[in-house]
Amino acid sequence: MASPWILLEKDVFNPQNERLLEIVHVWKTGKKRKNSILCVAVAAWRPMQLFLEKVKKADRGDQYKMTDRWPLKDLKLVDGKNVNQANLQAIISSEKQVTLLMGSIDEALAEVAKVEETLQVYDELLGSVKQQMDHIQQGNSLLHQIDSNHEKLMSEILFLTSNLDLSKKHRQALSRGDLSSPSKVKACIAAAEALSSCMNVQIQPGYRKLQAIAEQLIMFETLKQNFENSFISHITSIFELQGNGQVPARMQQASKLISSTHGPYHDDLLPYTPLMAWLKSANPILFHDLPKVYAWNLSRLYEREIKAFFELARMLLLGRTKDCFQEGLDKQVACGSRQHTQFCLADSGEGEEDELDRGNVVKMLEQVLRELQPLCTAEQRFIEKFFMLSQDAADPEGLGLPATSKGGKDVAFPEKSHWPKTKTELEEQPTQLLSEIFSSLEPELRGFIDTCNKVQQFSCLQVLVTLNDYMFEMQGSSAATSSSFLNMGLSNILLLAKNNFNKCICVLCKEIEEAKVPSRAKGGILPFVSRFEEFVNFSEDVFRWAQRRGELDKAHTKLVGSVFSSINSLASANLKVNTDMVMMENFHHIHCFLYQKKIQCLESKRREAKQRYREHLERYVTKYLGQPLEKLNHFFEGVKARVAQGVKEEEVSFQLAYSKQELRKVIEKYPGKEVKRALDTLYRKIHKYLSPEENLLPVVWRAMEQEFIRQYQEFENLIQRCYPGSGITMDFTVEDLLNYFISITQSSM
Repeated sequence: MASPWILLEKDVFNPQNERLLEIVHVWKTGKKRKNSILCVAVAAWRPMQLFLEKVKKADRGDQYKMTDRWPLKDLKLVDGKNVNQANLQAIISSEKQVTLLMGSIDEALAEVAKVEETLQVYDELLGSVKQQMDHIQQGNSLLHQIDSNHEKLMSEILFLTSNLDLSKKHRQALSRGDLSSPSKVKACIAAAEALSSCMNVQIQPGYRKLQAIAEQLIMFETLKQNFENSFISHITSIFELQGNGQVPARMQQASKLISSTHGPYHDDLLPYTPLMAWLKSANPILFHDLPKVYAWNLSRLYEREIKAFFELARMLLLGRTKDCFQEGLDKQVACGSRQHTQFCLADSGEGEEDELDRGNVVKMLEQVLRELQPLCTAEQRFIEKFFMLSQDAADPEGLGLPATSKGGKDVAFPEKSHWPKTKTELEEQPTQLLSEIFSSLEPELRGFIDTCNKVQQFSCLQVLVTLNDYMFEMQGSSAATSSSFLNMGLSNILLLAKNNFNKCICVLCKEIEEAKVPSRAKGGILPFVSRFEEFVNFSEDVFRWAQRRGELDKAHTKLVGSVFSSINSLASANLKVNTDMVMMENFHHIHCFLYQKKIQCLESKRREAKQRYREHLERYVTKYLGQPLEKLNHFFEGVKARVAQGVKEEEVSFQLAYSKQELRKVIEKYPGKEVKRALDTLYRKIHKYLSPEENLLPVVWRAMEQEFIRQYQEFENLIQRCYPGSGITMDFTVEDLLNYFISITQSSM
């Protein structure tokens, strides 16, 4: 249970912000004893005062509440009932002592009165001193404010005079606008930067109403406008002069392909880069038109140079002189057959003299790309630097202008609405400008690609591989980011090359599908099969080291499908030779060719060709096998038909057409000599129509031998089952047949 002291502090004194010093329990005498507590407490606020407080418990509960409260200084009498407070009674009862005590008190009161009078005098004196000190303090504050205002005024005056002051040297340089020499250009750059620093100083709006400042600002604006006009006129004249330049003489040499270089032109303009940055900051609207003026003028020069470059490239590609170059192009239009319309330049010459090296297309195209890459990269880097189109130039600090004034105050740059802000804008601006400068590059490159495609029938493959590999190498090199415009242009050319390649494949597929074999053809390998083989050999040689071959695999699959379709269409063709023989030979040729090339995407077609070859070989052997024993073969086919119809094997001989007598008559027509003669005739016929290139005669003759012996054994089996006990046998045996085949083979060697 908590002590009374703690409860009193908690319930009574702490809420009143007072501190308890002492307590004493008191009560009134009588029948009903009512206990109370007298407490001495001190207030927490100043001046500190002592209080005597009477506290008692509430009617209900253990909480205390204050009932009376007196300042301790007002306490005059303590009437306590205690056998000890006895000394006090003794003192009071002593009159003498009381008199002495009262006298002492009166003397003390008199002294207190004197002290109070003295304090009153001192207070009056101090009051006048305080008033004087207040006046002095107020005067000092005014003096301090005057000094502060004076310092601020001097600071503003120094700031304005130092930052709005343009030296006479700079004023003269801007007024004259002379940019005829490097030293004068440097002087104008320094003057322009100083003028920009003065004009970009932030001043209070009220200062502009001051006559001196207004006149100074008007002078700055006049100098700025005059120099802007002078600089724009000068730089535009340089653009026009460069645009009217002539094609370098070294580009006209027909022995080596060299692109032009604009390094000297760029060197002439680069000293003006700080002034371009100044103009972009000072007047973005005027600056905005300068890149267009540059592009329009330089595009005329590039157009002449690019045209001469590609004309020389075409001449070197075709191995002809300039005089006969146009004649060669005219012959391209008048090429012969339908299927060679797009790929016939090499065949339109006058014999083997016009045949060009296959690698010449690749070499020339690679050289053209190698020459164009530094040309476009150098121009792109120049315009990004000169016209501030790069990321660094988009920042105010990258413009070459001061970021702070001479007084250390911030400089306000002009409105930046014309500056590129995003990465996309920074990439689009140089690309758009380069598209205008090199407006003739893509058409000329397309024309050169078209000439490359016409060098020989499948040159489009070489073009596609060369462009693919070049783009692949560019993506992994550091030049990819520095020549984004060229990459974009080459992407369009690569798309054109893919379209030309696809057109070539479509033309070749149509040529294969529409190919017609002459009715008098003697068989052998069909022309479109040889055409397919020629394409595969050429394409695999071209794509041997290619980085990508997806387009070629698709072309191979499409072409081999057309070849199979055309071979299948021979079944309905009216050929003098056996169709199965022709299809057998061509499928065998395709199988052997694809097995040799080992092209992964054509493995399924290779297996299909092998299967088709075997099928047509079997059909060919079966068809020609009946010719040596035609009537005997026909007789036993009838026997098998009767058995299949339900006639018992032992009852077949009772059929009139298949009696024992009829069997003997048929067998008598095929003695051993007659069979050998028929086989010899068959061998010569097969030898006549089979092509020697495929060397299928031994294969076919061996298949004939095996099938003939199987057929002979089948005939003997039917005789034993259907004509038992008749004693009927054929005039020759299996050993005789083997000897016949060996004899015929040896006699033909």
